[in-house]
Amino acid sequence: MIIPVRNNHGEPMKYTAQAIGQIVRESRKRLGVTQRALALTSGTGLRFLIDLEKGKETCQIGKVLTVLHTLGMGIALTPSAVSESKE
Repeated sequence: MIIPVRNNHGEPMKYTAQAIGQIVRESRKRLGVTQRALALTSGTGLRFLIDLEKGKETCQIGKVLTVLHTLGMGIALTPSAVSESKE
């Protein structure tokens, strides 16, 4: 699954914990995988996966990345435009 990096107005997308959780839930269901099976396969706990899908903002990023990888997904990060400093 590819997550767009720009919205309809050409502006960078800002994903919330809730949006990421919804994407994880939809992907898991589309694959026909239960929460319990995904938690076991990804090496995370069932409670963690439930919290992630509900959009809990304090989920550990390492575990989130592991779940995304298990689902065959990833995150693309784009650095902000930063002016070069003169040294």
